[in-house]
Amino acid sequence: MSQITTHILDTTLGKPAQGVSIVLEQQTTDNKWLQMGEGKTNSDGRLPNLLSSEIKLNIGTYRLIFDTASYFKTLGIKGFYPSVTIAFELSDDSHYHVPLLLNPFGYSTYRGS
Repeated sequence: MSQITTHILDTTLGKPAQGVSIVLEQQTTDNKWLQMGEGKTNSDGRLPNLLSSEIKLNIGTYRLIFDTASYFKTLGIKGFYPSVTIAFELSDDSHYHVPLLLNPFGYSTYRGS
């Protein structure tokens, strides 16, 4: 399993958000961002293979960027946030799960298990 996983629940529909493009980036020492992985959520709203299970990330700051505009467009909905960016810090080499609860006019997140 990837060291970083995520899932998206569309709280308006009460269903997983399928087909959402997600990019994982790492902040470099010169404050730039380096893409580490990308993919789309499956039918369960999950992206379990964002990274190969052999990849161990360094301690540091990372961010997940969710393409919410394209997702809502497929539903025929005009959302307020064209993308959602969640920045977070890795403090060790354990597994990190970063869920997104999403609706057209709001979102929330937390560190999952």
